[in-house]
Amino acid sequence: MEKCCDNLLNHEWSLEELASMESTENSFASDNVAAINVPLRLVSGRYVGQSGQYRLELRVDIDGKRPMKRISGDLYKISGLTVIYEKSFIVNSPTITIVNNLVTIAGLATFSSGITLYPHIKVTIPRVSIFLPASSANVVFHNGAGVVGSSYVCAFQSNYFRTVQYEQDKVQGITPFSSYNTGALALPPGAAVRTLTVKSAYAEAGIDVQYSGSWNTVSPAGAGTNSVWSNAELHAAMQAQFSLWADIPQWKVWLLAATRHEMDGVRGIMFDQQSKQRQGCAVFHDLVGSGAPATPPDVLRAMLRTYIHELGHCFNLLHSWQKSLATPPIPDRVNALSWMNYPQNYPGGTPAYWNAFDFAFDKEEIIHLRHGFRNNVIMGGSNFTVGSADISDFDEVVEDLSGLELRLETQKSFLLGEPVVVDIRLRTTDERPKTVHNHLHPNKAFVQIAISKPNGQLMFYEPLVEHCMDEDNVTLDKQTPSIYSSAYIGYGKGGFYFDQGGFYKLRAVYHALDGSKIWSDVITVRVKNPLTSADEEVADLFFGDDQGTLFYLLGSDSDSLKGGNSALDEVINKYAKHPLTVYAKLVKGINASRAFKTIDKERNLLAREVNTDDCIKSLTSVINTSYSGIGVDNITLNMVSRRLATVQRLKGDDAGAKTTLDGMKSFFKTKNLKAHVLELVDKQIAKCSK
Repeated sequence: MEKCCDNLLNHEWSLEELASMESTENSFASDNVAAINVPLRLVSGRYVGQSGQYRLELRVDIDGKRPMKRISGDLYKISGLTVIYEKSFIVNSPTITIVNNLVTIAGLATFSSGITLYPHIKVTIPRVSIFLPASSANVVFHNGAGVVGSSYVCAFQSNYFRTVQYEQDKVQGITPFSSYNTGALALPPGAAVRTLTVKSAYAEAGIDVQYSGSWNTVSPAGAGTNSVWSNAELHAAMQAQFSLWADIPQWKVWLLAATRHEMDGVRGIMFDQQSKQRQGCAVFHDLVGSGAPATPPDVLRAMLRTYIHELGHCFNLLHSWQKSLATPPIPDRVNALSWMNYPQNYPGGTPAYWNAFDFAFDKEEIIHLRHGFRNNVIMGGSNFTVGSADISDFDEVVEDLSGLELRLETQKSFLLGEPVVVDIRLRTTDERPKTVHNHLHPNKAFVQIAISKPNGQLMFYEPLVEHCMDEDNVTLDKQTPSIYSSAYIGYGKGGFYFDQGGFYKLRAVYHALDGSKIWSDVITVRVKNPLTSADEEVADLFFGDDQGTLFYLLGSDSDSLKGGNSALDEVINKYAKHPLTVYAKLVKGINASRAFKTIDKERNLLAREVNTDDCIKSLTSVINTSYSGIGVDNITLNMVSRRLATVQRLKGDDAGAKTTLDGMKSFFKTKNLKAHVLELVDKQIAKCSK
């Protein structure tokens, strides 16, 4: 019996075990109980109390599953029937003592805002038997001299530190992820074998994920054969289907199990496109896996990681190699064994990652999830990257042996309101073949672009939607010395980045597979102030969150963006000869080139078919304007030409499609592009012609 009790005393009780014990009757209720050394209840968890007009939600984290040895909390002010969030605090290095089973935790707190006269916090909690109700926590706020400012008695609420409601939808035919047994494949030494679900994986981090119901099925009736989702469609679907959604910070999150994304290699996306951010995400099962009972263990393992990873972004967790982009910045952790890393980024690649991964967030992420200031964690709170770990200045590169060069190029000047597009090129600089990520667009996380504005403000461009990509590497060598991308960076999570006249400085950084950061040179672009009334009026019609979102998404049928579409229509109809009208036609033409799925109130998936006539009219105008030298950049022109040819074939105009592609090839030859670029264009034309 003594050995049994010793094991109980030394056992690190999990949140699930404690919850199970609390629901079990005491089977030792006899005279023998006094002879048994009954283990004591852990004190970690969430406590809530009120003092006067203020309510305190306290989080104690000193024992139990992966204790972070911290306390934190949120303070709310109660005014009549309203509760207002005031501030959060954290004690990162408290003094912890246990005397006569009384736990005392004390230390100097850091607050999220404002100045407090009583920054010291002392928490006392009696330890009791695991078979007795949990004790309350006594909390005192005082100054350095011991003068008390306020005190609370906080009743125990939960073994979990935070609770989130999780709403799920799926497209009909998709079998979402359910569970994965970590022992199905090789585990690292000492790793625990357990069956993980989304709920239990977050429970291990101390987060209670409560399902809001079973998976709601979106019927594909009326959607035609197009199972591909664009960012615009996903954005519209989230706004229409997230029944718990509200434009306020709240512990509620939405996930859609979809088919596949229109961009190859996208495993999942965290949505944060407008207003309150980080409230929804999607996983693409055509790439990740079906989730059916016969699904191989390695596929189920990848599905689990993708679900946890995308939801992690909703909690404001960045990729492991992007932590320095947070506000405030923290060091990148390329070698992190975490849900938030990419297996292919881990030193040694995907096999090394899975051979060492114990299916958990890393320590710093656990601290964020449990103790991050409320608005930096809660969905709809701080914008993505804010509080997830200001940008000081452009890095000074003192040595670069990577063998890679990153170049950022764009036109020298833009009209006010003109969509700013940059070309990004990564090339090898020596004879050694270099394996690199085949993704240079900023929305795929491997490239970030810093912008220094005319007023001196320094910020990173942040895309509205960040795509989590599958492993897709390419080798740069003599045959393929470079890869290219084109990116619209005029609008993102920071709104319009080029919203004033003057000179801007731009610099990009590429995160290489080996952890190297490859910085581009600094380039300068000028935004011209309006010269005519038409310039001013077109700029006014372009500046708007709806319009910015439409430029980013290249069009949308979403009802929420009707105002933006009306503004673009006004530009086309009223200012047909203005040089910026080509961009309104680009947005309209690309959107018309694709079928667009929407979801009605009965959860039916409906599709608007490709509008071939509008597409051909708009994109032909974009191409002709660009050939005259005042239109879109070369990479965008390439994309537009191939899109137009595809729609022309869809309409049965094979001759027109051939004329479009031949015209693009002839135009690019006059631009004196490098041979390997023209070769790439030829390959794209050949692929498009099939």
